[in-house]
Amino acid sequence: MTHNDSRVLRAELLSFDADPGEDDTPAEGSVRHYRDGALWIENGRIRALDDYARLAPALPKGIEVIDHRGKLITPGFIDSHVHYVQLEIMASYGRQLLDWLNDYTFPEECRFAVREHAETLSEAFLDEMLRVGTTTAQVFCSSHPASADAFFSASQRRDLRMLAGKVLMNRHAPDALCDDPLGGIRDTERLIGDWHGKGRLGYSLTPRFAPTSSRAQLDATGGVMRNDASLWLQTHLAENTGELDWVAELFPESRDYLAVYEQSGLVGSRSTFAHGIHLDQAMRGRLAERGANLAFCPSSNLFLGSGLFDRLAAREAGLNITYASDVGGGTDLSGLATLKAAYQVGQLRGQPLTAWQGFYGLTLGNARALSLEGHIGRLAPGMEADFVVLDPAATPLLARRTARSRTIGETLFALMMLGDDRSVAETWAGGRCQHRRG
Repeated sequence: MTHNDSRVLRAELLSFDADPGEDDTPAEGSVRHYRDGALWIENGRIRALDDYARLAPALPKGIEVIDHRGKLITPGFIDSHVHYVQLEIMASYGRQLLDWLNDYTFPEECRFAVREHAETLSEAFLDEMLRVGTTTAQVFCSSHPASADAFFSASQRRDLRMLAGKVLMNRHAPDALCDDPLGGIRDTERLIGDWHGKGRLGYSLTPRFAPTSSRAQLDATGGVMRNDASLWLQTHLAENTGELDWVAELFPESRDYLAVYEQSGLVGSRSTFAHGIHLDQAMRGRLAERGANLAFCPSSNLFLGSGLFDRLAAREAGLNITYASDVGGGTDLSGLATLKAAYQVGQLRGQPLTAWQGFYGLTLGNARALSLEGHIGRLAPGMEADFVVLDPAATPLLARRTARSRTIGETLFALMMLGDDRSVAETWAGGRCQHRRG
C-alpha cells in the first residue's frame, strides 16, 4: 500500500451504527444511508463518507473516482463459524451430525496432513469467500498444525482480517487426526506465537467439541485462554440431540453440556459456540452473563436435520447471536444465503428475520460479538476498508424485483431472498479490490 493510495467510490452506501431492533422499521439512529454517496478510502482505511454532493468539493484534485451508481456498498460480510477444510465435502448426502462426522468429515480432514493440500485448499477457500462478499471469517482448520500455517499464510498474503485455529481433539476420532493434550497445546502455542496479532490475523483456540477432547485437554485450553485475554475461542455446543446424550455419558460430573466448557474456563467474551439449538433459557442466560456468542448456522442446521434455532429466546436472554455458514455442513458460503435460511428457520418458529436485522448481523453485529468492531463492520472514518459492492440488478429476476422496490429495506430483503454470488460485483479488503465479478 503506497502513501498516496487514495480513491473514492460513488454508490449507494448503507451501514449500521447500532442494532436496528426487531421491528419492520429500524430503530432511530441505527442506520446510516446515503442514496448517492461517496466512500473515500486511503491507505487501506476509510477516510470519509458522505453524500457525494457534499464530499466532492473536499476531494483532492485528480483523485480517482470509481462510479458505482446503481449499486449498493455495505461493510464486508463476516462469517463467525466455518470449516475451510470441509470445502470439498459440501453437499455430501444424507447424514445427521455424528454419522456425517465419521463418514465424511474425519476422512476428509486426514488429507490436511499434507502441507501442499492445505495450501491449495486455503487459496480455493479464500477465493470463494471473497467471491461471495465475505471479508472476515472465524475458521476451523484441521488438527494438523500445517493446515493452520497454510491458512494464515494465504490470508496474510491477501491482507485479510481472519481468525482461525488448529483443531484440538485427542479422542473418538481416527488416530491420524488425534493429538494429545500436551502436544496439541504445544502446537497451539507455537501457532499463536507465529500468527496471532500479525497483520490482521487473530488466533482462535479450537477444541472441536466436548466429545473429542478429554477433560485434560479442555482444562489445558482454558489455561492458555486465561494467560492471554486477546485470544478467541471457537467450538460447538448443543447442535444435535444425539450429541447431548453422548456428552452426558462422557462427562457425568457436569450438570449439562455448557457446564463441561464452564468447568474448564472456556466461556468468555471472545468465545463462539456454534449452533446452540438445544439449550434451555438458563443456559442461554449463563452464556449471556459471560458475554459469549452463539453462531446461528441455519443452512447447516436444516441440512443435517439438527433443529430450529430459537433466535428470539437467545435475544431475550441478552445473548449475542452471530450468523455463520458452517460449511461443510452448511450448503452455501454466501452470507446472503445464510440470511435466506435464517429467515426460513424464523418463519417456522414464528419469528421472521427482517432485512435490517439480517444485514446488521452480517456486518456490525458479527463484528461486535467477535470483539472486532474497532476494526471492521461499519463504514466510518478510521475503519479498515473492507466492503462489498452489491448489484441489485445482477440477475434478470433480481432486477425485476428490485425495480419495484419502494425503499432500501425492500431492496435488502430482495437481496436476502434472491441474491447469490452473482450479486457481488466487487469485494474490497484492506483497501484493495480483491474480487471483481467477471
